[in-house]
Amino acid sequence: MYSKFGQFIDGKWQQSSDKQTYEVINPANEEIIGHASKATKEDVEKALKSAQKGLEIWKNTSPWERSYIIRKIADKMREKQDILAKWMTLEMGKPIVEAKGEVNGSADIFEWNAEETKRIYGQTVESRSKGTRVHVYYQPVGVVAALSPWNFPLVLSSRKISTALAAGCSVIIKPDVITPGTVMELVDICRESGVPAGVVNLLSGDPPSIASQLISSDIIKKISITGSSRVGKLILKQAADKVQRVTMELSGHSPFIVFDDADIKKAADMAVAAKFRNNGQVCISPSRFYIQENKKDEFINLFVEKTKKLKIGDGMDPSVNLGPLTTKKRLNEVEELVETTKKEGAKVLLGGKRPKGFNKGFYYEPTIFDNIKDDYTIMKVEPFAPLVPMLSFKSFEEVIERANNHELGLSSYICTNSMDKAHRASELMEAGTVAVNTPLVALAEAPFGGIKQSGYGREGGSMAIKDYLNVKYTHLGLKG
Repeated sequence: MYSKFGQFIDGKWQQSSDKQTYEVINPANEEIIGHASKATKEDVEKALKSAQKGLEIWKNTSPWERSYIIRKIADKMREKQDILAKWMTLEMGKPIVEAKGEVNGSADIFEWNAEETKRIYGQTVESRSKGTRVHVYYQPVGVVAALSPWNFPLVLSSRKISTALAAGCSVIIKPDVITPGTVMELVDICRESGVPAGVVNLLSGDPPSIASQLISSDIIKKISITGSSRVGKLILKQAADKVQRVTMELSGHSPFIVFDDADIKKAADMAVAAKFRNNGQVCISPSRFYIQENKKDEFINLFVEKTKKLKIGDGMDPSVNLGPLTTKKRLNEVEELVETTKKEGAKVLLGGKRPKGFNKGFYYEPTIFDNIKDDYTIMKVEPFAPLVPMLSFKSFEEVIERANNHELGLSSYICTNSMDKAHRASELMEAGTVAVNTPLVALAEAPFGGIKQSGYGREGGSMAIKDYLNVKYTHLGLKG
């Protein structure tokens, strides 16, 4: 399946310099999908030079022309929705319905940035002197290294590529080894849509070695990474040597708060939708559920009832709600966390094991815990799985304090019918994003990112493009 792709350098698909490949596994049945190209150090150097050359072309391309090409990419993504969705489902197990939704969301990101490229506004500041003018300009930061993970391979790559293109930057995208084909298809759409050679490049292969070589290059001026806090810190340390601009969207451990004045049925629907999307393998997935004590039993009973109706299976089946976890390693880690949680004193209300009837594939049942305490391991580490710890709280002040008592601050969820609580809670939450009475957080038109150890910088919305631009101020004397 990967034979028509490979490394994308200087506008052409090509094999790696030593023709090495690696296996890509379908997590639904553990079969080999195909063999993807594995980049060498020589390939990385070629991609860097290609992007350097592409930058000179693209930064001198007019914003209106850039806009036309970026919009064309969005249109072509929608045309190829089925192809892109199939890649995602085969490579990382996402249900095909969710995968199609991700394609649409990714196309929206390109469409949004097609408009943003025409709206890079400078500024004229009133000078203190009649004989001078003060002008502020925005210019492309340069070549961007974009490091994208496997869980939302299309959305996250689209954020990085489209924003770089809108700002007038060239980009080298590095997809995860789990989902190379999804991103290769996207890059090929960029090629088909008229992006000049060298402007978008792709390197497939070992993430740490490729990332390290990219970051150590003087050609790279900005890094955009979505990944774990551990990896983000390593990249930040390396980027410091070159004082490179870095945007980081890292790990999350999102609280989900249900106040007793909320519509409990709607809150349970919202919780199921937010928690089990992509089988919980989402940085903004709710990871800690705080239910006001007089509504806890009602909420849990509804949540369990709704969870039991979810269908587990191969994501290629349109009726499936929960696909497999993405790797054998991920499955083993989830099993270990479940056992740890049980040993620490939690009660399993549902799940807690691999589902029956699946001889192949990395499947795990959605698992709901009660009798959870704030100091349990599952309350600290990012589960990245369909695991649901339930807790109760008494007062507004108590739950806000407990919810904020975490080193991560990416997202949070609030359910309430009180405008007072909705406003106060959203203002007090120590998180980059807050969803009140809705499971939706990430939108093309809104800034997305975290605080604390969940990273910094924003992707999406009108703020994102500023991270791909340098600010230049000129004090201009009118007479020489």
